[in-house]
Amino acid sequence: MTAGGPGRALHFVTHPEVVIDPSVPITEWPLSPSGRERMARCCRKPWVGGLSALYSSAERKALDGAAILSAATGLTVLVRGELGENDRSATGYLPPAEFEATADRFFSEPEVSVRGWAPAVDEQRRIVAAIEAVIAEAPGQGDIAVVSHGAVGALLLAHLLGQPIGRRFDQPRNGGGNLFAVDVATGALRHGWQPID
Repeated sequence: MTAGGPGRALHFVTHPEVVIDPSVPITEWPLSPSGRERMARCCRKPWVGGLSALYSSAERKALDGAAILSAATGLTVLVRGELGENDRSATGYLPPAEFEATADRFFSEPEVSVRGWAPAVDEQRRIVAAIEAVIAEAPGQGDIAVVSHGAVGALLLAHLLGQPIGRRFDQPRNGGGNLFAVDVATGALRHGWQPID
C-alpha cells in the first residue's frame, strides 16, 4: 500500500447491528434502528471531517451505513462488490452458536472450504486486492473510509500486521460497528479495532 499522499489514512469501518431475518438473504439484511443510531454517532467523530473518499461493499448493511456517512459528509458512495463479506452463501443463515463454531473453523483452517464457505486465504487475497485498488483510485487528498464487514476486516488486519490468519484479529464481539485505521503511504496500522461511536 504505497499509493496516496503522506499522512493519508484509510478507515476500515464494519457495519453496526443489523436486522437478522433467516428468511432474507444475508447480503440483504438492513441496519437495525440501533445500528443506524450508532452510525449517526460515528458521523460526529473528528476523523469523519477529514474524509475525501467513501467506499462501500455492495451488501445492504454496509450500504445503509455508508449512506449515513454520505449524508453527513456530502461524499458520493463508491460501491465495490469486492469489499463484501466472505462468501457464506453455501450455508446462508446459521443460528448463533453454529455460526460461531463455523467461523472459528474458517479462521483456524484458512486453506479449507469450511462447509462450502470460500477459504479464508482466497478471501484474504480478494480483500487485500480490493483495498489496494481503492487506495489507487480514491479521489481527493484526504482520508478514505471503507464500510465493509468484520471477517474480511480480520483477514485484512492479519495481512497488514504480517501475521498468519487467525480469529484473534476479528473485531470485538459487540454486534459490529468497529473500525481500524491504516496509514496509506506506509501500510502501518494507526490504531486497531475500536467502536465506531
